[in-house]
Formats: sequence, structure tokens, C-alpha cells
Amino acid sequence: MTACIVGWAHTPFGRLEGETVESLIVKVANGALADAGVGAADVDEIVLGHFNAGFSAQDFTASLVLQASPDLRFKRALRVENACATGSAAVHQGLKAIAAKSARIVLVVGVEQMTTTPGPEIGKNLLKASYVRDEADIEGGFAGIFGTIAGRYFQKWGDQSDALAMIAAKNHKNGVGNPYAQLRKDLGYDFCRNASEKNPFVAGPLKRTDCSLVSDGAAALVLADVETALRLDKAIAFRSAAHVQDFLPMAKRDILKFEGCAEAWKRALADAGIGLDDLSLVETHDCFTIAELIEYEAMGLTPEGQGFMAVKEGWTQKDGKLPINASGGLKAKGHPIGATGVSMHALCAMQLAGTAGDIQVKGAKLAGIFNMGGAAVANYVSILERIK
Repeated sequence: MTACIVGWAHTPFGRLEGETVESLIVKVANGALADAGVGAADVDEIVLGHFNAGFSAQDFTASLVLQASPDLRFKRALRVENACATGSAAVHQGLKAIAAKSARIVLVVGVEQMTTTPGPEIGKNLLKASYVRDEADIEGGFAGIFGTIAGRYFQKWGDQSDALAMIAAKNHKNGVGNPYAQLRKDLGYDFCRNASEKNPFVAGPLKRTDCSLVSDGAAALVLADVETALRLDKAIAFRSAAHVQDFLPMAKRDILKFEGCAEAWKRALADAGIGLDDLSLVETHDCFTIAELIEYEAMGLTPEGQGFMAVKEGWTQKDGKLPINASGGLKAKGHPIGATGVSMHALCAMQLAGTAGDIQVKGAKLAGIFNMGGAAVANYVSILERIK
């Protein structure tokens, strides 16, 4: 345990008219510092998670965080990117700076503005997170990649359309209580299960309700070493943090196993000295419902091919034995690429602080986070607990 989250801020996710990458960064940077009770002058390092990949004309965005306060001028600042795990990459980079004792307080910001980009370009930008040489021509863009994964999973383990609809319905129901969520509507199982004009097939067996949303948004955290954190109002500690990178080409691995996800969970749980059953809740990367289903298996909640049991038996409901995506997940909350991992950490910190409002999991003590980039290529797991 080398660092704690001591403050956070979060914008709503969705189509945010009148906002820019810069305005979103400034808003959450100032919000997180104020929430932590930390002055900008006390920040030692800034880490920005911003995927971009063509969504924004402005690249080289790390220094935009300095716009939040003149007192941030001349601070170390860098931008990191690891596809859809960019936000967690930024968080973990901040942890490394504190562990190395090169920083006492780190400001971490995650941001993306996607909705100003035309639809076809969105697909092209997201496909840059795949192995372009082999996978860029898969029909349906990134949805097509996960549609292919879903189709192969169905071939091996049987039609899982019921389970995917249960996952979508669960997450949309949870998202109603999340004030930051892009889609705060309980769509119900029947709507998610059945193809319709409003819920058409998108790629393979995946329907619109199986796919996360195109979003704008930002989130920020203030990280501090434990000694500093204990002098502040709140301290949500990292029991462990694991990062596992796998091969980029899907052809080089068994894409139905999410082995990088499994290894990241194995390392994080071992480092924390706990088992999966000790967790109070998990926020996991449901970019597509098939991803959440396979992640149940990779984290060890069910055996391989039995992920459907976790949602069918109600284990992953907000009042189940391991609530998963009480926030509504990416499915309801939205998925602004660079902000997603930071958002997951902020929302889990709120859960552990008991300030999560309508999405609060009762008695939350330990929270697990899984954020991935690509199809289980970049895999980050964090385990958090409140120490103050």
C-alpha cells in the first residue's frame, strides 16, 4: 500500500454540448483538487489519460491540465495512452511516481470528446485499438470484433443471448441511479433480449443494447502517499494494482479466455492477500455485454463457459453476492475512452466512502476494478479499501 485516492471529480457522460477537451479537463482538475482539499501548488506531478486517435484536433494535451490553475505551471505533466484502458494507465502511472518517491501528490485526469466526430470516423478511430494489419477490415468496426468474439463463444458454449440481455438489463437498471450516466433508463430484459427497430442487430449476435455508448466526459483523482493521505479528510487506499499486457493480434491467443484479464486478477488478488469472495463490489469493463460475460469467467466468478450462471442466479445484481457494475457500467454510464478507467476508480472511491447515493452498495469495504484496452490486450486491476 503506497498510495491513496484523496479526492475526485466526475462530469456527466454523454453528448456534452458547448464543452471541449480543454474545458472538461479544467473542470475535473479543479473539482478533484477542491474535493481533496489540496492546493494546485502542492501537486508534484500530473498524468493525463487521453486516447484521442483522431477524435480531437488538438494532440499533445498533457499541458492542458495546467489551464486549471496558474499554480500548476512548471509541474511535471505527461499524457499516457493504452486504448480503452487509458484512464487506468494514467492512474497506475501516478501510483508508480508515488511508489518511487518522486511525487507525494499526483493529479490524474482522464478525458475524451467523441460525439463531435462523424459516425464513420468514430469507427475508424476505435479500430486503431485493434491489430490493424489483420483486423481493420472486420465488418462493423470494433463492434464487429466483439461480435466475432460473441459468435465464437456461442459456437463453443451455446447461444448466450439470454445472458447478454440479462447483463444489459442489469446495467441499465443500475444506471438509473447514477447522476453521471449517459443513459438513465431501465430498458428491461424484454427490450434488451429482442431485436427490434429500436434495438437492431449491430454485429454478429450483438444488438444495440449489447454495445456501450459513444460519449464525452472526464474524471479526475488526486493521489497521495499514505502519510499525506492520513492528514486529509479521506483516504481510499490501493491494496493492490496489477497491469498485464497481452498480444495485440487476436490470432495469437485464445480470444474466448481473456487470459490477460485472468492473470491481472490473479496477481492483484494475491498481492492484496484476499480472494474474490472478499470483494464487496466490482466495476468491470463492459464495452460489450459479451466482454462482461467472459470477464466473469476470467476473474474466477464461474468456470469457463459458465459465465451465464453469475447473472442468471442474480450474483452480480446490486444486492447479489458480488455486485458488478452498480454504476451501470460502460453500457449505461457511457465510455469516453480516456476517462473510463479514472471514472471507475472515482466511482469505487465513492462507494467505499459511502457517498455513492442511489448506486451505493450497502456496507462496501473492498472494491475491485477491471479496465481493459482492446480485446483484453491491456488489462488493469485495482483493489481499493477505505482507511480513513
